[in-house]
Amino acid sequence: MTLRLTLPNGTDLAYESTGEGPLAVYAHGLLLSRQAEADLGLYRWTAVEALPGRRFVRYDARGHGESGDRPHAGDYTYPRFADDLLALMDHLDGGRPVAGMGGSLGCATVLTAAVRAPERFDRLVLVIPPTAWETRPAQAELYRTLADVTDKEGVEGFGAALAGAPVPESLADAPGYPPRSLGAHPETLSALLRGAAASDLPAREEIARLAQPTLVLTWSGDPGHPVSTAEQLAELLPGARLHVSHDTTDIATWDERIAEFLRG
Repeated sequence: MTLRLTLPNGTDLAYESTGEGPLAVYAHGLLLSRQAEADLGLYRWTAVEALPGRRFVRYDARGHGESGDRPHAGDYTYPRFADDLLALMDHLDGGRPVAGMGGSLGCATVLTAAVRAPERFDRLVLVIPPTAWETRPAQAELYRTLADVTDKEGVEGFGAALAGAPVPESLADAPGYPPRSLGAHPETLSALLRGAAASDLPAREEIARLAQPTLVLTWSGDPGHPVSTAEQLAELLPGARLHVSHDTTDIATWDERIAEFLRG
């Protein structure tokens, strides 16, 4: 069941909640949503939802899925997504430490929030970390180019620009990939892309100060989510463990791996 919350900053968030107990909250990737991510079919949340004594929340980020929009590209940078996550945590768990989990943009959201307020997190699950630091400028340029195309030609032009893009080898047999549905709102697509282009992960030295136990999960062969980012995060975070998947069979084990880590 979808629940709704208007945050103090005016953002309207849609979320779903299962279970009772200490909170684990998951943030999805850029241009996806709860539903669009489920449609990919790469991994499920069955094992996490079945954990006894754990509340699990997934939400649609601003500009995505069933959540509300904001008007400007500056509203879609990593710090603004982190604002929403921390405010949602305040509402759901009254300031107690939570397990922060996220994929791609969601990974960046969690890391940005954790660097800002490390006391709010007791565990981190970082899924397919995005380009960062040295690899970020090229990705940012791609986002700006796609935003320009979207401004001129709309969602159809955006889709055409991505048509024929190579599929990561690790996802070659994934029936739901590339995504068939856009989780972002068409009217905010350009702003989302420009906000992402203006964003990067926190500085390495800031991340290295985080002491939470951390699980890093990624797949290989994806330039938008290079293994090098995951490896660097695993090296920077003293309590981190890293798992790299090379096919969809192994990716399908991620919910069990996350559940085991949360039981830890």
